[in-house]
Amino acid sequence: MKSLVAFAVALGVLATTGIAAMAQAPTSGSSSAKKPDAQKPAARSVSGTVKSSSQEVVVVAGQQKGKDSEWTFAVEPNTNIRKGGKSIVASDLRPGDVVQVRFTEQGGKAMASSIVVKSAAPPKKTKS
Repeated sequence: MKSLVAFAVALGVLATTGIAAMAQAPTSGSSSAKKPDAQKPAARSVSGTVKSSSQEVVVVAGQQKGKDSEWTFAVEPNTNIRKGGKSIVASDLRPGDVVQVRFTEQGGKAMASSIVVKSAAPPKKTKS
């Protein structure tokens, strides 16, 4: 009889332990298992005119929602910068260059992933 009682107690302990373990195990479909930090930051883009540039930073002025705006973009070694179909470095950008910058926000900083210098519009022909 004692062995039967011991068996029942042991079975009860194992069942309780298994249920507790299942309650703590994360499920793959659970939204709480996803970390917000694991999401890739959304890429945005702006167009404007270069005000200044260095190897690490590019400052661009332009319009946002009808108002004058200015953005400062951090430039990393892997930032893709192109002018006239050729790769250049940030310090090659000149004030007045018209650019489109694709960037993400990371740690409160705007990190440029690509900068493309747009060619200036050809001068309009005038009738003589």
